[in-house]
Amino acid sequence: MDDLKYWIALRLVPNVGEVLFKNLVLKFGTPRNVFEAKPAELQTVDGIGEKTIQAIRNFREWDRAENEVSKIKNLGFKLIPLTDSKYPPNLFNIYNPPPFLYVKGDILPGDDMAIAIVGTRVPDRYGRFVTGNLAEELAARGVTIVSGMARGIDSIAHAGALKRGGRTLSVLGSGLDVIYPPENKRLYDAISKQGAVISELPIGATPDSLNFPKRNRIISGLSLGVAVIQASGKSGSLITATFAIEQDREVFAVPGNIGTKLSQGTNKLIKRGAKLVESVEDILVEIESLRRLPTHQSSEESDVHLLPELSREEGLLCSVIKDKPLHIDKIIQLAGIDSARALSVLLSLELKGLIVQMPGKIFKTRNLK
Repeated sequence: MDDLKYWIALRLVPNVGEVLFKNLVLKFGTPRNVFEAKPAELQTVDGIGEKTIQAIRNFREWDRAENEVSKIKNLGFKLIPLTDSKYPPNLFNIYNPPPFLYVKGDILPGDDMAIAIVGTRVPDRYGRFVTGNLAEELAARGVTIVSGMARGIDSIAHAGALKRGGRTLSVLGSGLDVIYPPENKRLYDAISKQGAVISELPIGATPDSLNFPKRNRIISGLSLGVAVIQASGKSGSLITATFAIEQDREVFAVPGNIGTKLSQGTNKLIKRGAKLVESVEDILVEIESLRRLPTHQSSEESDVHLLPELSREEGLLCSVIKDKPLHIDKIIQLAGIDSARALSVLLSLELKGLIVQMPGKIFKTRNLK
């Protein structure tokens, strides 16, 4: 925990934003090295000015940084710095990633296969049905659901993933200890046990309206794509979609009744090129290209098939189901891995063209020559 105070301290230095913070850490390796660097060395970093160099050299708020570390420890939270192996790779690669994340729960490697589901806080019956169904189906296929735990679409998306035993990540617009909205306390607890609750804001930060646009860049940054379910023409979820475009993510939108306000945003996104979503398959087919997964392609000119390179877990599951179709529960039992991870690996194998899912959560290998 001692080194974490340097991460927090550097974030407290005036004019050190996300981009400069990342440049400094990439240059010097750790925030501690930044504080120990000479002015001439700091001058070599892109985007730094003389006032900022002096602010780093004259930093005196060490008690404030140490108090924050103590709060994190006492509350049982984690602080995941930018250079930590557990820091989400999708998020690391955006232009302005958070220097560190406050986390309650666990972010797993399989969570890089994630789709964000966002939308209005006041969905109608159609929006609630579509959101729940989409989240459940994606979770059942091993896709992690990312959202913001707000009322409406966000909460329904998280609940849908949890219902199917899937993974879900929530990004707050407040400190990790400030549950907002307060009625989502049970949802907050469930997400932290079956995924993670995440924030970039310090302990005790209130859900100020200015926090949410910045929060939205993290929701899209964690994901391969963003699905907007229902949104008015001025919905905050359109900000998330804009961030997704800037971050080179895919944007999905569910079409709606042209006569309702709740469809103005989504229909506008579709007119501007968002992928129209009518079923979970419309998203799954895009995940393959988003992750640039190799697929099996047949050839009439050759009897040789080049199989994509497999991870250890992919190879294990292939060997488990190679002889006959198996139900997901049997696969998990034989492979000895947890259900969420198994679903993620099975989806990866399906996208690589090596297995197919049959009705009733039964999987079999695809017939190859």
